Amino acid sequence: MKNKETAAAFFERHGRSYAEVGQFNVFRIEDFNNAGSFPHIRRDFYKIMLLTKAKGKITYADKTIDITDNALIFGNPMIPYSWDGPKENITGYFCLFTEEFLNVRMKSEGIAESVLFRAGGYPVVYPDQKTVDLLSVIFNQMLSEIQTAYIHKYDLLRNYIQVIIHESLKISPSNEFYKPGTSLARISTLFLELLERQFPISSTGQLLKFKSPGEYARQLSTHTNHLNKALRETTGKTTSQHLTERIVAEAKALLINSGWPVSAIGYCLGFEHASNFNIFFKKQAGITPNDYRHSMI
Repeated sequence: MKNKETAAAFFERHGRSYAEVGQFNVFRIEDFNNAGSFPHIRRDFYKIMLLTKAKGKITYADKTIDITDNALIFGNPMIPYSWDGPKENITGYFCLFTEEFLNVRMKSEGIAESVLFRAGGYPVVYPDQKTVDLLSVIFNQMLSEIQTAYIHKYDLLRNYIQVIIHESLKISPSNEFYKPGTSLARISTLFLELLERQFPISSTGQLLKFKSPGEYARQLSTHTNHLNKALRETTGKTTSQHLTERIVAEAKALLINSGWPVSAIGYCLGFEHASNFNIFFKKQAGITPNDYRHSMI
């Protein structure tokens, strides 16, 4: 699989200077050069597309979805995706943003693990005309806001992204999946679904059922090395990296949103001793769990 396409490479491919844009930008599709097909690779940025009256096919991980009308499509840096469609008569909007654009709240809520973005989720939803009209207003607001000199405009743009995500979650997902991909892609999708089913942690009596790559591999009736190969091929990350990132995201959410003792949070997440959880969290987040919690107050 090819390396990730960077945001800079994306803009260069479309004849635009990366210096003109930053960690976030938004466009009308009809104003963007070469808005037709794009290749099946991973990117280093998130992308949300609102297509109106579109016809084409989006391939996302191991699923291909036929688009025949209004559609919202979500792209994640973890998962390769592509679009195959005509350049003509495509209208709508898209925005893209990097990991650096996400604030602490968006990261703690695990945007990458949202059902709209993650593998095994629902990367395409079909809005009705009323929702399309609402989302078009939001995209136009973003187009206007990105041009202003308002000092807090990126905070406002983050809020618009949150509104788009919440409006999308209200819509029934597309079930029109077909043409299953490689066995590696299928294993990756099954792993990510199994991982996500363990979250969120809703009580101090709820413990992670599977904690190690070996436990996940056994549940999927495969070898740990094969699972790692599948995830590296389709997401660019190992099983351990996925586990670590998801546990850290859940730990941050619980530290912010629950009043549970740090030791209880660590125990729910698979750490028998609070000291081990403290060491793990500090290694990943750069500060201790208590310091992280106090910084969010």
